[in-house]
Amino acid sequence: MFTLLRLLLWGIGGRMMVVLRLSLLLGLVLAWQEVRGEDLATGAARAMPSRGPVTNLPLPRYVSLRSNEINVRRGPGRAYRRDWVYRRAGLPVMIVEEYGDWRRILDADNAGGWVYHALVTGKRTVLVTAADGAVLLEKPDPAAPPVARAEEGVIARLNACRPDWCEIEADGYEGWVPKTMIWGVDPGEVLE
Repeated sequence: MFTLLRLLLWGIGGRMMVVLRLSLLLGLVLAWQEVRGEDLATGAARAMPSRGPVTNLPLPRYVSLRSNEINVRRGPGRAYRRDWVYRRAGLPVMIVEEYGDWRRILDADNAGGWVYHALVTGKRTVLVTAADGAVLLEKPDPAAPPVARAEEGVIARLNACRPDWCEIEADGYEGWVPKTMIWGVDPGEVLE
C-alpha cells in the first residue's frame, strides 16, 4: 500500500506535497487519539497544564507589575539576556508559564518574556485598550449615566466583573465598562 501511495504522489511536488504530508500527519494523530479514546480537547488540555507547576495557581492568569523598572529576560534566570525593561508599575500582564522563581509573562501587545516572581503581584488591574477610550458608567447598563472617561492606555484597578462588564477604578473614579474596552480579564470571567 505504501508503494502505491508513493506512486500516486510521485507527480506532486512543492507546496502541495507539504500540505499532503501535514494532512497525513494530522490524520495519524487523530487516529491515534481515537484508538486511545481521547478527543482533541483532552489532548490539548494535557499538553498545556491548567495549573502552574510551582505555585499550583491557574495558568494562564492575570497579575500586575509591582514596580516601575522590571527587566524582561529571554529565559528564566539572571544569566539570560535582558530584552527590555517595563517602566510602568501596575501594568496588567498574563503569566503563561512558571519555572522556579521565574514567570513568563505576556502583555496586551502579546510581547513578553521572563521576570522574577517577586516583580509581579496578584493585584488585578486592567488596561483601557479602546481607541476612543472608555466611558465609566454608574452601573453595567449602556443607558446608565456616565461617571468619567478613561483614555486609551489608562491603567485601572479591577474591582468586579460580570460576564460582559467590569467595574474599574482609576484616579478616584469608579464605574462599569464593557469588557471589550479593556485588557486584563478573560471574556467570561466573573469576579466579585
